[in-house]
Amino acid sequence: MAAALPEHGTDWETLKARMIASGDHDVKWREGKTAVYVFNAGPEVLAVQKEAYALFMSENGLGPMAFPSLKKMEEEVVGFGLSLLHGPEGSVGNMTSGGTDSISMAMKTARDYARSKGLVGTPNIVLPRSAHLAFDKAAKMMEIEVRRVPLKSFLADVEAIGAAADANTIMIAGSAPCFPYGLIDPIEDLGRLAEARGLWLHVDACVGGYAAPFVRMNGADIAPFDFAVPGVSSISADLHKYGFCAKGASTVFFRSEALRAHMIFDVSDWPGGRMVTPTLAGTRPGGAISAAWAVMNFLGVEGYRVKHRQVTDAREKIEAGVRALGFTVIGQPQLGLLAFTREDVDCMAVWGKLFERGWFTSLTTEPKGLHLMLSPFHLEVADTYLADIEWALGEVRKGAAGEKREARYS
Repeated sequence: MAAALPEHGTDWETLKARMIASGDHDVKWREGKTAVYVFNAGPEVLAVQKEAYALFMSENGLGPMAFPSLKKMEEEVVGFGLSLLHGPEGSVGNMTSGGTDSISMAMKTARDYARSKGLVGTPNIVLPRSAHLAFDKAAKMMEIEVRRVPLKSFLADVEAIGAAADANTIMIAGSAPCFPYGLIDPIEDLGRLAEARGLWLHVDACVGGYAAPFVRMNGADIAPFDFAVPGVSSISADLHKYGFCAKGASTVFFRSEALRAHMIFDVSDWPGGRMVTPTLAGTRPGGAISAAWAVMNFLGVEGYRVKHRQVTDAREKIEAGVRALGFTVIGQPQLGLLAFTREDVDCMAVWGKLFERGWFTSLTTEPKGLHLMLSPFHLEVADTYLADIEWALGEVRKGAAGEKREARYS
């Protein structure tokens, strides 16, 4: 039965207490026990997010003439992203509500661009098996065929992608990194394929777009994955992930205005006058724009380098620890994501035991394994996680041994 709106209002202090109490059973992300959904860059960044968001909470990004402040902040945020991702002269972009939004708008833009060049029939996109399901969601909305190809050593198989592409392929894609394994696809090779065949290459850097540049600055050998690769036409990069900004904030970038022009909604044939919106959304929360602008200016390059050093240090520490416990790490992760597996123990059962100790993390299904998306704060709790996973392993092994004994003597 649906809840009925109360007849009388309730004072804020009572409501606030109820709201806080309602979160008692939520994951304990402030304690560092969540390695998905929340990117905890520390209390000082959280404070900037909240205050900056509240300052422009009521303003609306739909009206740039009414709120030139938001327009300017968005332009600067987009400029920050393009400078980090080697945007060439004339490259452009916009803020969106999240990675799914950014990927959807890139696909819509590529589809309409292809139609402007004479595409007839059903468009398709060609993706590696590990590409995010946001592509599939957008494809369902736009009636685009999705062609996924198997991976090669957990990375995009460029030859297979080329074989699957045809005259109706509006986009091929690679990830930097993919979510399941945290691995960066061979974007340079995909770029050469895109140039040779005249294909639109989208790089899904929703996870790594605001991480990889700083990890590279910190000394890691990160291969080119952005507009430094000539064949890249568009990029998605989430501010509310490793940009440590408030949700929901992402960015979508295009190599040129001639490409982005196919994203813009511009219609005047109705009684209310002309409406121009850059992305799918009409109303866009001013707080998401202002918080992104504030956090990026608050941290700057130096601050981001410090935060991402903490992330990679946490990953390296946990990576070494799980290897020592007998797990196999999938591929060679370079950023903040880590997936690991083993065949002698049920990894899903290990995940369940970790959940009993308050940990909420992701899983992989191909192969079955554990998955972490780490934040700066996880460096402080890495030892706790390793101790808990060692305990979880022991508990699962004891349970498995008990099951075998019962099966033998029953």
